[in-house]
Amino acid sequence: MKDDIDKIYAKLIGLETEVNHLREGYAIVNQRYSEAIGSLKSLTNSALEAAKRAAVAAEKALLAARNSAKAAKLAASEAVIDAAEAAADAAAASAEASIEAAAAASAAAAAAAAAVAHQAEESSLKASAEAAEATRRAAEAAAEAVRMSNAAAESARSARKNNPQ
Repeated sequence: MKDDIDKIYAKLIGLETEVNHLREGYAIVNQRYSEAIGSLKSLTNSALEAAKRAAVAAEKALLAARNSAKAAKLAASEAVIDAAEAAADAAAASAEASIEAAAAASAAAAAAAAAVAHQAEESSLKASAEAAEATRRAAEAAAEAVRMSNAAAESARSARKNNPQ
C-alpha cells in the first residue's frame, strides 16, 4: 500500500512538473504572439500612411497635369509652340508620376490587406479599408492626369499644325 501511495505521489509530481512546463511554454508563445501582433499593427499603420501619402502625391500630380494642360492650351493660342510642347511634356510627366503614386498606394493597400489576413482586428480592418480608399483616390487622380496630359499634347499638336514654321 505504501508503494502504491509513493507511485501516486511520484505521478502527481510528474504531472505537476509537466503542467509547469506547459505554463512556461504558453507564456513564451503568448509573448511571441503579442510581439507579432504589435509588429503587424505597425505594418498596417505604415501601409495605411504610405497609401494616404501616395494618394496625396497622385492628386498633386493631377493638379500639376491640369496646370500644364492649361499652360499648353494658353501657349498654343498665343502661338508659342515650344512652350505648349514643353507644357504637354510636363503634363505627361505628371501623369506618369500620378500613375506611379497610384501603384504605390496599391502596394501599400496590399500590404495592409496582408497584415489584416494575419491579424483580424478591427483597427487593421479599418486601416485596410482606408488604404483601399486611398488607392481608389490615387487611381482616379492618375486617370484624370492622363486625360489632362492627352489634352495638353493635343493642344501642342494643334498649335504645331496651325502654325507651321
